Amino acid sequence: MTKIPLRRFTARALPIDDQDRVLLLYGFDPERPDEPFWFTIGGALEDGETLPEAAARELYEEVGMRAEAGDFSGPYGTSTIEFHWSQYAITQDQTFFAIRMGPDAAVSFEHMDQIEKDTTTAYRWWSVAELEGTDEVFFPEDLAAILRKITKGGGFA
Repeated sequence: MTKIPLRRFTARALPIDDQDRVLLLYGFDPERPDEPFWFTIGGALEDGETLPEAAARELYEEVGMRAEAGDFSGPYGTSTIEFHWSQYAITQDQTFFAIRMGPDAAVSFEHMDQIEKDTTTAYRWWSVAELEGTDEVFFPEDLAAILRKITKGGGFA
């Protein structure tokens, strides 16, 4: 089946807890439900948004955590990736921003779009060591290096 091409510019929000773990979501492509993976919070810019504004909006929409654009640090990495999701062939420019979250930060899927609710099944806080030692699939594949950069010497408090 031919995929619909889609080009998008995204902000990826990396909430970091007081143990230097990053929050990831677990889900699947609706066309490949038997191939789940871990992924970062984030999504495409809306008209007139800056990347940090999109990161703040996506943080709230995907996990229910409120933050202001100015609360994010970074960027801690940028990349262009290509992948398929549902009926789309996506080319995505992504930029990673971090935000420190307190130990009482609660996760809620309440504000997700329905397709996100249907395809996101769990969340988990991951350390660098856990990312480096797992056989589970997660994206981006260099997330452990990005997390290390954020938490060790990047000035992240």
